[in-house]
Amino acid sequence: MHIEALIFDMDGLMIDSERLYFDTEREMARRFKKTVEEETLWKMMGRSPLESMAVFVETLKLPLSPKEVLGKRNELMRVKLKNDLQSMPGLNHILDTFYGKLKMAVCTGAQKEFLDIVVDGLGIRKKFHALQTSDGIKHGKPDPEIYLETCTRLDKKPHQCVVLEDSSNGALAGKRAGCYVIAVPSEYTREQDFSFVHYIAADLFQAENHISRFLLSPKNGIGSR
Repeated sequence: MHIEALIFDMDGLMIDSERLYFDTEREMARRFKKTVEEETLWKMMGRSPLESMAVFVETLKLPLSPKEVLGKRNELMRVKLKNDLQSMPGLNHILDTFYGKLKMAVCTGAQKEFLDIVVDGLGIRKKFHALQTSDGIKHGKPDPEIYLETCTRLDKKPHQCVVLEDSSNGALAGKRAGCYVIAVPSEYTREQDFSFVHYIAADLFQAENHISRFLLSPKNGIGSR
C-alpha cells in the first residue's frame, strides 16, 4: 500500500464539538420535558444530521419530524460553534506535518454551513484538497458512500488513503470503503467498538507519528495489524 492521501473526520476529531452537540441535544430534550440517555447520544454520533435526528426523535418519541428537530438543533449549534470553537490537541501539528506531502481532505457528516464555520474559523481551509460534507450524500456513516466520494474527489483509490476517525460509525464507514483506518477516540467515544480498525491512537500526535513512520519507509507502505 502506497499512502497518498489523508482524510479527516471533523466533529470530535478535528474540533472539540461532541460536547457541544451533547449539550445541545440534552437542552433540546429538556425543552420537550424528556431525558436523553448517553447510549442514544452515542448512537447518533458519526451519522448524517438527518439520520442522527431520526434516532433522536424516534427514541424520545417527539411530536416533530426529524427535519423540524434538526432545524432547532442547527440554530443552537450555529451559535455554539461560532462562540466556542476549539481545535483538538495536535490538529495544527498533523496538518503542518503532512501539508504538501499528502493530499488532505475533510470528510464530515455535518452540513456545509458548519464545515465552513470550522475551516474558516480555524484558518485551515487552504490545507485541504477536498471538503466533503453530508450534503448530497444519500447514506450517512457507517455506510461507506461519503468516504468513497471523498476518495473520488481526491482522485485516489481507497487503499491509498488513510482515514482518521473518532467514532465507531465513522471508522466503520472508512473501513468499508477500503481505506486504512486510524481511530482517535475522544472522551465521548472511548467505550465504542474499534476492534476492526487498523490502528488506535491516543491523540493526533500519536496518529501523526504512526503515519510518519510509514512515509519514511522505503516502500511507503502500511502493513496490516
